[in-house]
Amino acid sequence: MYVCSCFGVTEAQVRKHADGGACTPRQIASACKAGTDCGGCVRRIQALLGRGECPSRELAAGRRTGATAAEPAPYAATADAGLSEAA
Repeated sequence: MYVCSCFGVTEAQVRKHADGGACTPRQIASACKAGTDCGGCVRRIQALLGRGECPSRELAAGRRTGATAAEPAPYAATADAGLSEAA
């Protein structure tokens, strides 16, 4: 069945791209243009992708919050760091 009639993209193609790592409608659009013309298929693409685990989505969420698993604690300026308290 067609998901995107503008570009002739099928459910099978969307699933193939999802299996290849595309987790969001934007990533599907980059892979096959589905959702980039009239936008009528974007909700169908979202439904096909579901809300399952997605490494790319989790990485993007970490970037938005500024946290990653391997990121060290933020640097805290101290008097020992050579910074003057009085300017």
